[in-house]
Amino acid sequence: MDDLSTNRPITARREMVLRVGQGEGDLRGSDDRVLQAGADYLRRLGGGILQILPGEYTMRNALYLHPKLTVCGEGEATVLKKAPGFKTDLIRDSDWYESRVAVRDADGFGAGCGVMLRAFRGGDGRMEVVKDTVTAVEGNLVSLSRRIYKNMWLEERATLATVFPILTAEEGVHDVRVEDLVLDGNREENEEINGNYSGAVFLQRCHRYRFSNVTARNYNGDGFSFQVCDDFVFENCVSQQNANLGFHPGSGSQRPVFRDCRSTGNSQGIFFCWGVTDGLAERCICSDNLDFGISIGHRDTDNRIRDCIIERNHKVGVLFREPQSEFRGAHRNVLVSCRIRDNGFAADGTGVDVLGETH
Repeated sequence: MDDLSTNRPITARREMVLRVGQGEGDLRGSDDRVLQAGADYLRRLGGGILQILPGEYTMRNALYLHPKLTVCGEGEATVLKKAPGFKTDLIRDSDWYESRVAVRDADGFGAGCGVMLRAFRGGDGRMEVVKDTVTAVEGNLVSLSRRIYKNMWLEERATLATVFPILTAEEGVHDVRVEDLVLDGNREENEEINGNYSGAVFLQRCHRYRFSNVTARNYNGDGFSFQVCDDFVFENCVSQQNANLGFHPGSGSQRPVFRDCRSTGNSQGIFFCWGVTDGLAERCICSDNLDFGISIGHRDTDNRIRDCIIERNHKVGVLFREPQSEFRGAHRNVLVSCRIRDNGFAADGTGVDVLGETH
């Protein structure tokens, strides 16, 4: 408490706690709209605590995070679950400066739902992605909140689908905490999406996040994916039964920390992408993943894996991916006091595989 016996100025503010619930709370509802309303309200105050009371909240769009926001639930009693997915083809070319698209079937879209436009350059090349929110549906025309900024052409197999993360932020949303939540991707009723574009958590160019006691499960893609993000900390977090990567410290992410986390039943446990440096995985469990327990590759240097259990992963326990050149290798990474056992039973029984010019 502040000492009122002196004339010292009292300048430190206390954050507002905004309670959101289904039958009680300052705001009441059971879907993403009430959660977003709470987050947006706190943004006006420069941040605060969004407390999500127990219940299952249906996510028809992502919860977009804001700077200096804390999102907290009540552990397993607070579940944010993705709504069933819907996908359809475009029936008319859309150019990068348009804000409405014509689709074959618009029945699965409604105002406020999150969507992803996808096309493949040249018909089968690199996937082009635009993420947005539907503002209106008029017959077969779906209106989006912005101009789409990329071409979506029929010969490039352009589609519109309700694909989105459950929690997300991009470009400059810093200093966020997420605590005591379950994120359920409803994998059985949604299609797969690459972790460079989405995940149960998807963050890009954001810094200084802390996740505590957060579970990401059943997402048809990655559990936790963060791209070009520095100083992320995960404590007692779980990534399980996701179609792709459990924890995905993405390209250029510096100093990620994983403590007492568990990644199981995904395709890979922890995947260090490109240029991830000075990371730490400590007292983590990477088990029963369909490919690799931990994967390290292109210019992922000076990371430490300490006191971890890496077991029963189907192909390799710890994989150092083969670099295209010595310069691009995963150098100076250290494994200390780890238990690496019973891996590789679906391949050649390898516990640790160091490929190519890796130092």
